[in-house]
Amino acid sequence: MYNAPKKYLIKTPKETTVIYCNKNKIITVIGLLKKKSLKLQVELNFNEKFNVIEVTAIPFSKLSNKDKKNIKAMQGTTVALIKQLLIETSSIFYQKLKFIGVGYRAFEIDSFEKRILLLKLGYSHDIYLKIPRNLEISSLKFTKLFISGFSYQKITQAAALIQSYKHPEPYKGKGILYENQKIELKEGKKV
Repeated sequence: MYNAPKKYLIKTPKETTVIYCNKNKIITVIGLLKKKSLKLQVELNFNEKFNVIEVTAIPFSKLSNKDKKNIKAMQGTTVALIKQLLIETSSIFYQKLKFIGVGYRAFEIDSFEKRILLLKLGYSHDIYLKIPRNLEISSLKFTKLFISGFSYQKITQAAALIQSYKHPEPYKGKGILYENQKIELKEGKKV
């Protein structure tokens, strides 16, 4: 059927629709929950009978000699991005954070349509964080935060930003942790 290695073939689910425009160099995936597009750098081949996309090593534009060496990397990156598109259009992602420490809290501010998050992390000042439009952040308990949305990259980026305000410290384990994250505590000074 195909002469390409198996790692450059992508099987599409039956419930998703894939639209490919060779002229505009864009692939659009319409899933159960969302529609997303991706601008491509290499050409694709389709087999509608088997629902398979083949990512070729043929670039859309002329490449310099330096870029010709990186065509395999570009091909692999395109495969990963298309697979991510297929997953993001058919499922919702989430990340849970927990606050460990005395007085560490997260509050949603009612003004601005609940698009601002207030973090109290033991500093002399409060931290205000603007919530991106495509993410939902909710805090049912003040010590637990739930981040959900369609883009895995944006969710993990928002969770990392929130955690960067108070990384877990290794002696008492206080800080902002992911739900399943465990901190190996160091032993303090011996007297």
